[in-house]
Amino acid sequence: MNVEFYINQAQELKAKLDELRPLSSDTEAKIMQKLRLDWNFHSNHLEGNQLTYGETKALILHGLTAQGKPMKDHLETSGHDEAILMLEDVVRNNHPLTEHFIRELHVLILKKTDYKRSISSDGKNVLARKINIGVYKTSPNHVKTATGETFYFASPEETPAKMQDLIDWYRKQKENQEVNPILLASQFHYKFIRIHPFDDGNGRIARLLMNFILMQFGYPPAIIKTQDKENYFSALRQADAGNSDPFISYISENVIYTLELMLKGARGEEIEEPDDFDKQIALLENKLRGRGEKTKKVKNKETLKNFFKSSLADILIQFIKFNSKFNRFYKQQDLQIIYPYSSGNEPDANIFPAIMKKSLVQYLSNEYFFEKRVEEVYLQSCDFLLREDTFFHQNRFLRKYGFSSNSIKLEYKHFDFNWKNIGDFKTVLNVEIRFDKVYYVLIFPKSKQKISKLYHQKLTDEEIDYFLKKEAQKHLDFIQEKMKG
Repeated sequence: MNVEFYINQAQELKAKLDELRPLSSDTEAKIMQKLRLDWNFHSNHLEGNQLTYGETKALILHGLTAQGKPMKDHLETSGHDEAILMLEDVVRNNHPLTEHFIRELHVLILKKTDYKRSISSDGKNVLARKINIGVYKTSPNHVKTATGETFYFASPEETPAKMQDLIDWYRKQKENQEVNPILLASQFHYKFIRIHPFDDGNGRIARLLMNFILMQFGYPPAIIKTQDKENYFSALRQADAGNSDPFISYISENVIYTLELMLKGARGEEIEEPDDFDKQIALLENKLRGRGEKTKKVKNKETLKNFFKSSLADILIQFIKFNSKFNRFYKQQDLQIIYPYSSGNEPDANIFPAIMKKSLVQYLSNEYFFEKRVEEVYLQSCDFLLREDTFFHQNRFLRKYGFSSNSIKLEYKHFDFNWKNIGDFKTVLNVEIRFDKVYYVLIFPKSKQKISKLYHQKLTDEEIDYFLKKEAQKHLDFIQEKMKG
């Protein structure tokens, strides 16, 4: 999924939320308390804090400490909560982002000077180093990666200048009227992490500052959930390797989640999630992931059957809807489901039932779109494909006639442009669906887009709508270019 899709979706959700603003004081207080509790719990837990969600809630709302848990964890949690409250106040009063403010946040979340055991570049334990609060690091804090390589952050000597450059960069970007807040916040988070200016607490500060930027622009915070820790760090590692899109997309997805939660709250719907026990179950699942990957649903008869009868049906219907909008401009249309065959091995037309020999457009020739009729035609096609002697029986039947079971193409043709003084031309738009071992892949040739998903993951209506709109826009642009000629 590309970055643009997620950012556009977030913008649309924010527009819906803005229409409901201002919220009542009670509604806003309830939503912000929920976000504040989640933010405190997850951001601290990502860094090893042992307080459960229930213990975090008891500490923040009632001042109750948990027996048997380190006092350090309580101090960090209460300090992080103070940092969030300070962020809200700074945003409310429109104060600028400064290095002094960043150092103040660091003092709040760490509370007091501590010591932390270090590992040298050759993998040996060294003396515990002093963790100073509110000041930049005085010794290197490079880390060893899973492959044994050392990943280098800014040196202590470089840090002050790099932090000043970061603040200058942010201020310049913020003044740009075209800047996208999610893109800016994500990039700031990553740039800050690459500097790693403090001896400890860099991850929590990075997330606080990222959300500070989002909140400045009227967005809610992006809350990275502890059970999604591996995806978060994976996206950061991909950015380290030079590909920042996965990280920006990841942050965008989390903003979308929070926007959806805020919209539910604004509409008076329930926003509370399963309680602490379920969160612990989620944490257990996260720990199990560290012992090995969860079994993926690979391509087989059952997964393909479910895909045919769910996602592909939705894609087909929406594909027809979008393309049929152009029917008024042409004299003829044709729609086909194409099952590719190898070159020089023409398929025997008799192997397909009569329903598939006809153009599906014949069933769409009325003045408006008969969705139920399309589903009926489509399901008859699927029933044929799902027969034991065809698509799934080791592919022998289809291979006999030169067909490949690895892809299907939806093709919509428009013939004979029906407008005077423009010229006669035709257009062909298609969507190809490829079936890999673990993923199915949709390819949109005109707009050069591609999306892949696991077989058990259904495409959402928003995703289908987004990609097909892009494809339809190419058709519209093509007609407009013809008009210029």
